[in-house]
This record gives sequence, C-alpha cells and structure tokens, in this order.
Amino acid sequence: MTLKFFEKLSQDFTQLLESEYDYNVVIEVGKQSNIQLLKHIQGLVSLENLEVSDIFDFLVAANELKLIELSESLQTHLINNNSSWLRLNFSRVYQISFQNENFKDLKKFCNDIIAKHPSMVFDSDNFTTFQENALIALLKNDDLQMEESEANTLNLPPDIKDWTNENFKSLKVTLKHFLPHIRYFQITGKDVLNKIKPYRNILEENLCDDIMSRFADPDVFITFPILPPRKKVIVQLPPRSVITLSSSIITLQHAAEISSWIDRRSKIYDTTEIPYEFKLLLRGSRDGFKSEVFHKLCDNIPGTVVVVKFNSTNEILGGYNPLIWKVDGEYATTADSFIFSLKNGNLNESILSRVTNISRAISYYSISEGPWFSSFDFGMGTGSNLKKWHCSKYVYDKPIRTSNGWFSINDYEAFQVCKNI
Repeated sequence: MTLKFFEKLSQDFTQLLESEYDYNVVIEVGKQSNIQLLKHIQGLVSLENLEVSDIFDFLVAANELKLIELSESLQTHLINNNSSWLRLNFSRVYQISFQNENFKDLKKFCNDIIAKHPSMVFDSDNFTTFQENALIALLKNDDLQMEESEANTLNLPPDIKDWTNENFKSLKVTLKHFLPHIRYFQITGKDVLNKIKPYRNILEENLCDDIMSRFADPDVFITFPILPPRKKVIVQLPPRSVITLSSSIITLQHAAEISSWIDRRSKIYDTTEIPYEFKLLLRGSRDGFKSEVFHKLCDNIPGTVVVVKFNSTNEILGGYNPLIWKVDGEYATTADSFIFSLKNGNLNESILSRVTNISRAISYYSISEGPWFSSFDFGMGTGSNLKKWHCSKYVYDKPIRTSNGWFSINDYEAFQVCKNI
C-alpha cells in the first residue's frame, strides 16, 4: 500500500531546487543504529513489506517531524488494516497515543476499547507504567464499564490487616489525584463495608461518614459532591458474517487455529469467532503444480497461508507469510511468520513453529521455485511438476515433521488471509 500525503510540503521542498542557493536536505528518523532516511519526500510513502511495528514507529517519527497529514494517514491505515496488532500491543499503543495530541484517531480507537473493556488497562501487567493523566481520563469517563469498587493495591501486603501506617500513607500519596473521581455514592452497601471502609484512612475526612449517612437517609445533606452513575452499556457485537471455507485440505477448526496463531492468542478462536476470511488463491489439483503458477496467482499479495497434504499419512503442513511473495533471490525479514503441522487423524495436537532468525524468515528464490520458509524449513521443490516439498529444522523453533528431507504431496492450496468485516 502507498500513502499519498503532504503535497504542499512536497512543493515547498521542490522549490528549494529552483533557488540559486545550494541546499542539501537530509531528514533522519531514529537514533544510532535505528536511523532511517525518510524517503519519497515527494509525498508518496510505500508501506509494502513493512512490519506493522515499523509502520507504528514510522507514525511516531512522522509526528516528531510535525508531518501531520502523514501522521493522520498512518493512523487511519493502522486502525483500518492492523487493528489486531494494535490490540495485541495495546499498552504501548495507548500510552504513546496519550502522549501525543496529534494522535486523536488512535486515542479514540483506544478509548472506545477501554470504555467497554477497562480490564485491558487495570488488569494489565503494565498497569504501573501507565501515565497518571491517562488513568484519570479513564476514571472521568461516564461510559467506563467498570465497578467503582474494583481496586488494585499493587506492591502492598495482600491482607490489609498486615498494613502499616506507612503503607496507608504510600497508597494515599499514589492515589491522591485519582480519589476525587471515584463515584463513591454509586457503590453498593456491601462493597462500601468490604472495599471502602477498610481504606478510610486514605480518604478525605468525613467522606466515609457521608457515605454511610447517605445509605441511612437518601435525602440527608452531605458536603461531598455526588458524581452521576456510569452509563451501563450492554455490549452487543454486530453479527459476524458467517465464515465459509473453500478448501479441500483444511477445516474451519484449522482456520480458527491458524487465525489464533496470527493474532498470537493463547486461546483458540471459536469457529464462530474467526476474525479472518481465507480467500482461496490457488489449488494445485485445479490450477497445476508449476512454480510459475504459484507466482502468477500469489505474488504481491500480503498475508498468505500455504497448506499441503499427503494422503499416505494424513499429514497437513503449512506456513503463514505476513509479507508478500516475489522473485528476487533475497531473504525477507519478519518476526510474524510461522510454519505448522495441523491436528489430524494421526496427530493429536497441532504443532506451531515460529521463526527464530527473523532475517531469514522468508526466502525469495527464482521463478523456478515456489514458496519457501527460510532456505530449508519448509518449501516447494524445483521442476515442472512440483509435488515434491521439503521440510527440516533451520530457523524456525520446532520441527513440524518427525523426519527431515523431501516428501511427495497429493495437493496444496494457498489462501490470502483478510480481516473479516
């Protein structure tokens, strides 16, 4: 994908060439070994072959350079095309978006998620690293789907009976700017007794008395402001379009498992929740087994899955390439590719093997060879009728077969994996 941006800035730069003075302009992004030259200053930026993490870093750099139009375009691209990655890296994305006033679209994307799923922040392992102003903004949100009594007392004794005065003082200092935004008068009586009263030492004087008085007499005059209750929203996801799978090799259960690996989920998607569509690009028994056919039908298409099957053992092997396929004799770098062996009649559990040497994750050979994951791990052989494939362990972390070397397949398929809208 190519983004077009900042035509006015481009024109300003080109005017330098028409000046009688000599201007040499170099824009560097990053520091030390991570320095990248910002190319295509004419206003075109190619995102092809870039990892999502690189696009996000590019967004941060564009913002630092005050390239507002490019920043807005990159935000739109990430939200529309890489929402799964944004969720997977939510802590980092949320904090960076909150640090930059220009990341309005990204911030809205994050806030919409948090309002419905606040546990992504409050139960996060990175909770203590979140900025104070970001957390306060959450507490101010009327739509926050979270009970007032939910609390997190990190780094303090688990039993409040073991707390010292210093523990209370420490917590009071930490929560100083958060406490005024808690909606105390919307908390149930049981939670007041169990979760508020034990912490009365950190609250403002007379607050607990006002809370108890309010329960006894709703009309009693109290000194503390009563914040409105949060708006409870019944989250109803729009009906997901039914996934159909045009494959003679893999099942919906297999597609759910592959989708989970793409999103790096610890739990496998239910078949009714598969977030991707598997668009069939090629079937060997239909389109032929020549490598030229593979490159004709599959090159320059991002995010593909290749699967092969041989009936003699019921084995199903495959690989996922988040980048494109092409012919140039070079390696492609990615941390998100993987190869696999799928559960079948003879294999009780599927095997997932992720790349360990990312600089050799994908091999782009000549037109006479088809897809290759590294130079040896998994790939199609050379010849005019390519039913010969190879498998061994090289730069992926697990072997996906019990034996290495060449083997003959019965059929193979290639799919483009697209986000299911």
